[in-house]
Amino acid sequence: MKPIIYLRIASIMTLIHSILHTVGGVFGKPPAGQATMVAASMRHRFEVFGVMRSYADFYRGMGLGITIALTMDAAILWLLASLAKSDAARLRPILAVFLTGYLALALNSYTFFFSGPVIAELFIVLCIGAAIFTAKRADEREESGGQSEMKTAQF
Repeated sequence: MKPIIYLRIASIMTLIHSILHTVGGVFGKPPAGQATMVAASMRHRFEVFGVMRSYADFYRGMGLGITIALTMDAAILWLLASLAKSDAARLRPILAVFLTGYLALALNSYTFFFSGPVIAELFIVLCIGAAIFTAKRADEREESGGQSEMKTAQF
């Protein structure tokens, strides 16, 4: 397969990850037995840089921040797939940054959360890794394209 397909799959998976993170992580409700304890710890307000905030404010704000970042990543991966049509090999350093970042997210999710995000992030890593592996420079594509045309012409 071409790197374009892998990047589009990674983009869609990242968008799904963003949506599920928002629905379950940011706006999800804790189980009934834990709700009272969580609510009590989240209600306590304190001053931070001149404004009153609670842990619930920080929790929701950081959760939405992750949703925004994941959505931006999905859009960037989609745009990179379009750029990969002309010279995918030039995108390898950028894709390596994404691959490293999603490996770090998977490790973070494994350490502090549960298997759902770990699986999604590792799948995204595999797609980006496949895109890096299959990425060719424009001149490599022309050479291999020319050779295949010559081979078919001989038969």
